[in-house]
Parts: sequence; C-alpha cells; structure tokens
Amino acid sequence: MTGIPATVSVLRWAAERARLTDAELEERFRKWPLWLSGEAMPTLRQLEEFARLTHTSFGYFFLPEPPSLPLPVPDYRTFRDIDLRDPSTELLDTIFLCEQRQEWFREYAQMQGMQPLPFVGSASAADRPEEVARKIRDVLPLSMEERAALPTWTDALRQLMAKMEAIGILVMASSIVGGNTHRQLDGQEFRGFVLTAGRLRLVMVCSN
Repeated sequence: MTGIPATVSVLRWAAERARLTDAELEERFRKWPLWLSGEAMPTLRQLEEFARLTHTSFGYFFLPEPPSLPLPVPDYRTFRDIDLRDPSTELLDTIFLCEQRQEWFREYAQMQGMQPLPFVGSASAADRPEEVARKIRDVLPLSMEERAALPTWTDALRQLMAKMEAIGILVMASSIVGGNTHRQLDGQEFRGFVLTAGRLRLVMVCSN
C-alpha cells in the first residue's frame, strides 16, 4: 500500500472542523472511506488538496492525534448562548485576521499619539447590570429620540457602530472570512466577539 501515512483521527478531525460530510468528501476523494478504515492512504497531491479544502496545516496530518486548538478569545457571543467547544476553521481564521488588524491599529494609534480608552476596565462582573448599562449610555450617547427615529435594526446597528468608532473602538462586521466569498461565517456558531490589547478594543460582528 503506497501513499502518505496521514493519521486517521486527524483526517476525521479536519473534516469535522471544516463541516464537511463523508458524502461530500467521497465525491471529492473517491477513496475517502478507505482512508478512514486504513485500507488506503492518500497521495501527496490528494493530502495537499485535502489540507487546502479543510484549511488545515499540512503538518497536522502527521501528529499522533488531533491537536488542541483552543479559542484565542476567552468568550464570544453565540446563538442563544449555546456552548461550542470545537470552533470551525472559519471562526478561528476570522479571529486571527482580526488580531492582525488590531495589531496594525495598535501601531497606528501609537504613531498618532492616540490616548488609551479611559473607560476600558471601568466595569467588572461584580457590578450591577443597571450601573454598567448607565456607564455604556454615558460613553455612547444615544438618546431615546435618536433610537426611536431609526427605522430598522440594521440602521440601529450601523448607528451604534458609528458611535463606537467615534470614541476609538475598532468595529468590524462581515459575513465571510476576509474577502473569500466561498467561506461564509456561520451565524449559528457565533454572533460576535471582542479582542483586547492593552486598552484597545476590537469588536467583530457576524452579519449572517
């Protein structure tokens, strides 16, 4: 039996992270079931194609077991606050992309002499929700009259994002990974997250 001895459990792990079914993979790789059973091995070209398809680092396939890739953010907003322990490649790549943009913004802020955001760290989990909400209203002045005049929730979101950017928070909203229209973000997996770097904040909103 010739081929590349990729670890079967890592092949399965990569497929699951990419949300690809066995039927979809068998259409692309005729011997996919045999790879999983150990009766056949992928060729170098097939394994490279599989790595690209699943957005998996090629070297992972030679590990004895799937790697542990925890989320680089401690918490993020999910649909109905469900607990997701196995993030997709789309979510992870979006976080990494946002981290790169945040680092660029951090350097830009230093060059421009921008001051740290004074409200960062001003609230804690021990504070009363009403008090935290009041602080947010003080920082983001959106009057009841302004909110009532907004016809749709998308207009309200756009207004809120503009207010946040005006006070120095970097805000992003997207339905895809970077500019790749073939990699849609899953609104059922996450609604958004916040990245922290010192006193800088980046807010990412999934628009799907």
